[in-house]
Amino acid sequence: MSRFTKGQKPGPGRPPGRRNKLTELIEGLAAQHTERVLHMVWDRAEQGNMHAASLLVPRIWPLRLGQSVELDLPPVETSAGLIQAQAALVAAMARGEVTPLEAASIASVLETQRRAIETHDHERLIRELQETPPPGESSGWETKP
Repeated sequence: MSRFTKGQKPGPGRPPGRRNKLTELIEGLAAQHTERVLHMVWDRAEQGNMHAASLLVPRIWPLRLGQSVELDLPPVETSAGLIQAQAALVAAMARGEVTPLEAASIASVLETQRRAIETHDHERLIRELQETPPPGESSGWETKP
């Protein structure tokens, strides 16, 4: 015989906000024993256990996914400024002041700025075209019948 009959609604299920029982159990154990386990691993790392040290080091000094880079770039409010900034970035990379990965990341920011400038220029051009009547007409974009 099947568990559910046709037309019968299923049960209420897990109440909203209630966590899985196994998750609650694991988190409870972790809360009780974390400090003791951490001290054991720390003690073993101090005794020269490299595996214990390899567990601790990434948590003490997490891998930095990005670092700040100081570069003297020209203002990038115009496309001319962007060209100069790109040239300065390439030169800094060639001198070894920034890594190719850092240069690529900065170039991505400059590309985002270029698209913003391009969008702004397009909007301005569209507005000017809408406000300027076509040659030979006195006003608007109306077509003649």
